[in-house]
Amino acid sequence: MPFRCAVLDDFQNVATTLADWSVPASGEEVEVVSFTEHFGDEDALAVALADFDCVVTLRERVPFPASLLDRLPRLRLLIASGMRNSVIDYAAAKANGVTVCGTESSSTPPVELTWALLLGLARGLVQESTALREGGPWQSTVGADLHGRRLGLLGLGKIGSAVARVGLAFGMEVSAWSQNLTAGRAAEVGVRLAASKEELLAESDFVSIHFPLSDRTRGLLGPAELALLKPTAYLVNTSRAAIVDQDALLAALREGRIAGAGVDVFDVEPLPADHPMRTTPRLLATPHLGYVSRANYERYYGQAVEGIRGYLAGAPVRVLG
Repeated sequence: MPFRCAVLDDFQNVATTLADWSVPASGEEVEVVSFTEHFGDEDALAVALADFDCVVTLRERVPFPASLLDRLPRLRLLIASGMRNSVIDYAAAKANGVTVCGTESSSTPPVELTWALLLGLARGLVQESTALREGGPWQSTVGADLHGRRLGLLGLGKIGSAVARVGLAFGMEVSAWSQNLTAGRAAEVGVRLAASKEELLAESDFVSIHFPLSDRTRGLLGPAELALLKPTAYLVNTSRAAIVDQDALLAALREGRIAGAGVDVFDVEPLPADHPMRTTPRLLATPHLGYVSRANYERYYGQAVEGIRGYLAGAPVRVLG
């Protein structure tokens, strides 16, 4: 019987073309099945994965709680892209004899997408391109300048620092804030430490979020915080949806209390057809593309193969939990 591997959420149907899945080292036959449609509930997922020894899952879209792991007695190996995953119950995986491994992940794609969203918002690219293609008005927006404007960064880690450097190259004034950020660390990147989260929000023309989701960052921007933003300000979130109160953000956009928002992450993914994020004005939204690039996919799937090979050889690599 072959070692069967399921690849989840392969929306573009590219997983089997971006890596060599032959896994010859162990001599064991490996069968790879790619699922291009998302499983929206645990029951459907449990049925679909019942006959697999291995599952490869992207990021944190699919939870693996104890209730699911208990229903997958054949599962032996779970590989998640990235080296951090908050939706896998590691204790339950261990109790069920499931080894959990990760892969490396580049910070470059989310940096680039952050700037795609920010620039798209600032220059009204979607509206102008749509109007041009559909015979609409010639020039209907007045772009927001970047040079000389303030970019406020919530988080100055690897991704936030790279976003900051691009902002500086555009001639922006860049400030940053996080609970543990020091003036010295900010100065190393060439940015100013904001005195508080509130000051950063009130003074920035563009705000970009670069925090991981945790107990400290969940709901970090609620109605009171969003109310501090200028009516001409733009908010970009390529991190995690739960960092921002979604209802408060939608209300601010509908009521025109901020100029716009660029969002790549959502409270439910894939986004349901009737979700208000699909129709809210002043919103530039993309379907969680932050990590989706050829180089990153080649890394994910190539290292997933390494994970399978290592497991079958009795030497798992990049073990999580």
